[in-house]
Amino acid sequence: MTVWLSSSSVTGGSDSLPVEAALTSPQAATLTGESEASTGVIACESPSVSEAEVMEPARAAGFLQSSCAAEQRSASLDDIDAANESSEEESTGEREEVGACKEAASSTTATEVSAEPSPDTQTAPPQRPSSLCVAPAPEPGLWTTRGDAEVRLRMGDSGLAAETPLTVDQMFRSAVERFGGRTALGWKEGDQLKTLNYKDYYQACRSAAKSFLKLGLQRYHGVGILGFNSVEWFISDIGAILAGGFAVGIYTTNSPEACQYVAENCKANIIVVENHKQLQKILQVEDKLPHLKAIIQYKDALKEKRPNLYSWAEFMELGRDEPDAALDEVVSSQKPNQCCTLIYTSGTTGQPKGVMLSHDNLTWTALSTSRHVRLTDATESQEVVVSYLPLSHVAAQMVDIWVTMRVGGATYFAQPDALKGSLVNTLKEVRPTAFMGVPRVWEKMQEKMKSVGAKSSTVRRKVAAWAKDVGLQTNLNKMSQNGAANHTPLSYHIAKKLVFKKVRKALGLDRCTRCYTGAAPITKDTLEFFLSLDVPLYELYGMSESTGPHTISLPDAYKLTSCGVELPGCRTKLHNKDEEGNGEICFWGRHVFMGYLNMPEKTEEALDAEGWLHSGDLGKHDHQGFLFITGRIKELIITAGGENIPPVPIEDAVKEAVPLISNAMLVGDKRKFLTMLLTVKCQVNPDSGEPLDELSPEAVELCRKLGSSATRVSDVAGGRDRAVNAAIQEGINRVNERATSNAQRIQKWVILDRDFSISGGELGPTMKLKRPVVLKMYGEQIDNFYRELATPTTPDNPLPPK
Repeated sequence: MTVWLSSSSVTGGSDSLPVEAALTSPQAATLTGESEASTGVIACESPSVSEAEVMEPARAAGFLQSSCAAEQRSASLDDIDAANESSEEESTGEREEVGACKEAASSTTATEVSAEPSPDTQTAPPQRPSSLCVAPAPEPGLWTTRGDAEVRLRMGDSGLAAETPLTVDQMFRSAVERFGGRTALGWKEGDQLKTLNYKDYYQACRSAAKSFLKLGLQRYHGVGILGFNSVEWFISDIGAILAGGFAVGIYTTNSPEACQYVAENCKANIIVVENHKQLQKILQVEDKLPHLKAIIQYKDALKEKRPNLYSWAEFMELGRDEPDAALDEVVSSQKPNQCCTLIYTSGTTGQPKGVMLSHDNLTWTALSTSRHVRLTDATESQEVVVSYLPLSHVAAQMVDIWVTMRVGGATYFAQPDALKGSLVNTLKEVRPTAFMGVPRVWEKMQEKMKSVGAKSSTVRRKVAAWAKDVGLQTNLNKMSQNGAANHTPLSYHIAKKLVFKKVRKALGLDRCTRCYTGAAPITKDTLEFFLSLDVPLYELYGMSESTGPHTISLPDAYKLTSCGVELPGCRTKLHNKDEEGNGEICFWGRHVFMGYLNMPEKTEEALDAEGWLHSGDLGKHDHQGFLFITGRIKELIITAGGENIPPVPIEDAVKEAVPLISNAMLVGDKRKFLTMLLTVKCQVNPDSGEPLDELSPEAVELCRKLGSSATRVSDVAGGRDRAVNAAIQEGINRVNERATSNAQRIQKWVILDRDFSISGGELGPTMKLKRPVVLKMYGEQIDNFYRELATPTTPDNPLPPK
């Protein structure tokens, strides 16, 4: 379950080091570092929510039988074919009878077989003789695990929750009608900037949809997309949806086996890859994908000719001259309460889960988000965003595709090496009006600016330090008054002219009025650093299962370390609150997902009987309704780059690879990379259960085979035995080779002085690892993993240490 966490209350104050990046060259903001990141975007509502509203789910206003069944329609949309309601081919669910009654014209009784419907069976009665009174099939439930099923939308009685549901095609056509000639997408080919307007964008998506149909894409089957953000990625995604399939993003860092799992799970008929490197992953597992019919490569020339392998140009030509009738029939049969996108997210154990998102999930969340963060409609002034975070993550899709489309904004694509240094160049060229960065992106900016500032003259450093103090205090005062009008000191205006404007220009954020952070927790230190430079970072929180955002901070609703208040039309409930007001955060709204594809047990774990989505995170509200994350029930690790990592499978793999290991605990939450605490097998006091210093006979024998004479834990702890160290490192290397992404590789490890135990407090009564306890007990060892050594800065080495 992917979670975007806001930071907990972490200690830290205003950065005491001067930042003179604003007073030096534009290169001050150059980013370096990870290629792994994922994130999310935007929206919030007034924080005042009554207790009754929080505790009760919104009353559904009825199930939308078809995409044109609602009484109210947007005047800008064409009527949808009335065949929606009678289309037998696209009707979903099993036809089950629940009973019959006497025939009105005679005494003859017609008896029908009764069947018990399953919880997620979506039913519609078959045609019966008019002389029979057949009980109607039950309405769809709030959740399902079938890709071809429908759900009851969580409609409200008023406000945004009552807005007319739309399909993706309806929202897109509305954008074309309103913004047809305006730039929708922009990208660079060499040094040349190219653009695509909304009208041509929509037609390209339709052409792709017709090509998908010609290649044999079946209804409710996947189209996997494996590559870096691009125009082709967007067109493939939307084209798959229009053609009646599922758009399925696959992380570019996935191994061939991980790609195979996703493709097989969604029954992918077609996979779109970026280049030859990604193509090779699919070709390695092609024989294990029985549903696969074609592969499309959208960048670079094909290096080999193979059956059913197409270049992008060849693919687009397939459907260009195809008649529209077949596609129109599919599009007109689609309903807002049907699945159109799958987001694959890891749980705490086991294989990734396919989060089923409906048309309404996407279109309604885009509406609620754009309205509440007050994005400007393109008829007034066009919003601009930069696409660089992995589109296989729901947050990037919501920001880059759906929210931007809703307001007629323009999305510009960064270069594939954006997170290795080129992002700032794109930002300075595009000058976005809104920007989303995962914590690691903001941290990289912070590190670089501090590095440049340290080399500045004494005068520049003093000016920057003064400006930062003024900026932090002024913004903290604004924050305490929740955006209310207050006196801004003259010193702030001077600091803004001397420093703040130059900082924003150096970062490419001079037009940016909304800077967001999400997908992982961010430290208070980083928040205050940017706040002191007059660049407030608005935190947001949500999940793949909530179609991205659930809460977000805004300029007039902002508190440090809080992730804001919920989207309009959504509700928050804190389940099983303790005496301090901490409870499990639960969501309600039209952004809540349909269910996990083919995983009923996992779906029932996430959604309770009333339809509330349980996040697994602990949080509390302050008196103004601001949500603060205070802990996590589940054991998911979220790195500083936003990667969601289930620790248990990795820990189990290490113990399997190195039989000497007794316990292993993965560490990396809010951190730059993964590390691991290890213990070795030892003898135990039979009375107290306390671990002893003597190695177990099995461990001694294993050491002998490794060429070690160790007999005690103290002989090998802390890296004292070279032979044991080498064996452990070799085992970890084998585990790392099977990692689904670079972010899931173990970078450092240490053998502790004693094994975990119940008596020691590391294990619970059922021998389950008590992670928070271990983190606290071994905090010093963990901090040593991440302690950075000072690296001399020279002309040949201008970058800060990683």
